[in-house]
Amino acid sequence: MPKKTKTRKPAPRIEVRESRVHGRGVYATKPIPKGARIIEYTGQRVPWEDAPDDENNPHTFLFGLESGKVINPEIGGNDARWINHCCDPNCEAIEEDDRIFIYAMRHIEAGQELFYDYAMEIDEPVTEESKKEFACQCGSSNCRGTMLSL
Repeated sequence: MPKKTKTRKPAPRIEVRESRVHGRGVYATKPIPKGARIIEYTGQRVPWEDAPDDENNPHTFLFGLESGKVINPEIGGNDARWINHCCDPNCEAIEEDDRIFIYAMRHIEAGQELFYDYAMEIDEPVTEESKKEFACQCGSSNCRGTMLSL
């Protein structure tokens, strides 16, 4: 009788842990090559008008899709929700067939934190006050001081 072999799941390439930038962050556990698809950004899909609008938590980040829906990572989200913003990112978020995937923009070493530029858009005009409300903490030499798209 042939022996049964266990198939092992490959070790994950990323993990969530404390970040120097903000709260939690996502880190590479193995080298990730430039152009690699790292993770899908998941969560509940709802129309914009049904999206949560919690004024007490302005940093609930919803991902807008071209279809007019948004992804709310607080319900059904995964580790991608913990990827922090940086003005000099090593990742980018790309929409493919109504889904969002995070890709490596350059080679990422094990131990490095993953970042993408949130380039957030708000309904009202960008003011000094709104820039401060969405202040960036990335500390990069290219830091524009806000997570908002300018």
